[in-house]
Amino acid sequence: MIVWIFPSPPLETNAFLIAPKQGGFAMVIDPAPGSAAKILERAQKQGLIVEKILLTHSHWDHFADAQVLQERTGALLYVHEADAPNVESPGIDGLPCFFPILPARVDCFLKEGEKVCVGSLSLEVFHTPGHSPGSVCFYIGAEKTLFSGDTLFQGCCGRLDLPTGEPKKMGASLKKVSQLPLDTRVFPGHGAETTIGKELYWMNQFRESKQ
Repeated sequence: MIVWIFPSPPLETNAFLIAPKQGGFAMVIDPAPGSAAKILERAQKQGLIVEKILLTHSHWDHFADAQVLQERTGALLYVHEADAPNVESPGIDGLPCFFPILPARVDCFLKEGEKVCVGSLSLEVFHTPGHSPGSVCFYIGAEKTLFSGDTLFQGCCGRLDLPTGEPKKMGASLKKVSQLPLDTRVFPGHGAETTIGKELYWMNQFRESKQ
């Protein structure tokens, strides 16, 4: 598996281009503002066809370039049903936005436990509400790799003081991801890569505080 990361302003949101190998099909996770041009340039250089766009959740900084990518590639857009309305009508989640966001067409709903495949890669969907009702993580078991969106960062979880935040649900979501192998690599929605083992202590403390 090859992963390219594109930190994107204004919130340094990580957009990802992922492929089993150079050449062939690829997917994008969380096309953040201004990331589409960089993603498309890299895909062209690597001989990749962007087949699917996956969203960890529907906050504007994670899908602002989805419409552009859909238009340029014809890729299908996947998001959990609970977050889909905000993708099609940006701003109804009540989050402040710094600039207009284009609505995007939702093609498929993500569901707990389903597998989304691109080439030989198989991503399992973990529904992890807390930061938003439809937040998900994507786990690639064969690679021991988790794309955690805003569910899990280095040393903390995503903000819970937003209109979409639900602290008790976040506790349950962190319990779910904490049960993955300790050496699981974690690519978060913001910030640097980490592992489940490095984050286990504070996740357990957070979960206990929300019971």
